Amino acid sequence: MRRWLQTFGPFFALLLVIAVFAALSDAPARFLSLSNLRIVLAQTVIVAIGAVGMTIIIISGGIDLSPGSTIALTGVVCAVALRSGWPPAAALLAAVAVGGMVGVLNGLTITTLRVVPFIATLGMLGIARGVAKWISGEQTVNAPATWLNYLATAFPTPAWLLVSPGVWIALALAVLAALMLHRTVFGRYIFALGSNEAAARAAGVHITRMKLWIYSTGGLLFGLAGVVQMSRLRQGDPTVAVGVELDIIAAVVIGGGSLAGGEGSIRGSMVGALIMAFLRNGCQQMGWPNYIQEIIIGSIIVLAVAADRLRHARLQAGN
Repeated sequence: MRRWLQTFGPFFALLLVIAVFAALSDAPARFLSLSNLRIVLAQTVIVAIGAVGMTIIIISGGIDLSPGSTIALTGVVCAVALRSGWPPAAALLAAVAVGGMVGVLNGLTITTLRVVPFIATLGMLGIARGVAKWISGEQTVNAPATWLNYLATAFPTPAWLLVSPGVWIALALAVLAALMLHRTVFGRYIFALGSNEAAARAAGVHITRMKLWIYSTGGLLFGLAGVVQMSRLRQGDPTVAVGVELDIIAAVVIGGGSLAGGEGSIRGSMVGALIMAFLRNGCQQMGWPNYIQEIIIGSIIVLAVAADRLRHARLQAGN
């Protein structure tokens, strides 16, 4: 029963959220329409890509509070590169590389300076945001029109794509990450590290190297999410994505990831990202103010973590 709930629980939660907002909506047909689905999927991309990276980090027993600032920083870097005449592909690679550098710095702080992940990434949250404001001159950076501007469009061209190009990118990354976690030695090491770091070290796992790879991989994905954020706004804005890390962490926890480490799945995190997107979309269609959305999301995070703690307590009692 426990395994069944872990596998299908997030899907039932997603269906419940959709059903509740469809029932509350004045126009259920509009909420359930294909057009609104395409909008929700496009809105999910940034959190979904971030959730892929966060899932890997949380499974390893870590946490990262800097994705929102990293997204803002890399979006600014991409916009500045485009404004400077860089080819779109080079601007994308530069932004992703900066995200990877942020991840490396997080990993080095955690492994070399022995700072706990919560504090290390909390510090990076402020540093990355500050660097983003410095690079942009504390103002938005307008970027010339390129194909990067269409990554987050809900109604893509050509029409045969059906959904936002960013959705396909997120889906491809999710498949690759799931295969990595469950079909490679590196993936098994990630689970081992989160389950019992001392045992993993005794088994010969190079803990420092693993953490550097894990946080740098997360940083690369957050950097890509920053490019999508720039695509959505058509500009680099150092003030965006405040609190996005909460949506990303919530998506992973709702999807079955444990903050204690050693548990989680890419599939569950993707469903969790969809739940977050439908929650926000439903609240917007209901005309609820933003603070209502924040209260709901904060409550969901608390309840999900509490449920995870209760489950672990029962398992330990049973053993």
